Amino acid sequence: MDRDLFERLVIEALDALPDIFREKLDNVEVVVEDWPDPHTLRLAGVRSPAELLGFYHGIPQTQRTTSYALVPPDKISIYQRPIELQYRTADQVRATVQRVVRHEIAHHFGISDERLREIGAY
Repeated sequence: MDRDLFERLVIEALDALPDIFREKLDNVEVVVEDWPDPHTLRLAGVRSPAELLGFYHGIPQTQRTTSYALVPPDKISIYQRPIELQYRTADQVRATVQRVVRHEIAHHFGISDERLREIGAY
């Protein structure tokens, strides 16, 4: 899949979020990257770059204090190549992009992986 089409899937996933969440996305940038870098793999506790589909880099809204100012935007990375390796059809890729975008945005709002498991989000 070419990068433009993949990026459109990410935009589609963001546009599909309920307004209440889109309106509260604060100081966060969503980007598409080919692969996670070694530092991100270490942070995620993942050995193979093919296993990491997305990652939230930043300070969750629930941990921001009154001194949170003049900081660069948080970043949500969506990794195109690992998603394409794991999912072959366009429908599978689209569904995975939507799930990964929602998952990483949940981290932006302070929801941990443990809590996402508890509520059955994945």
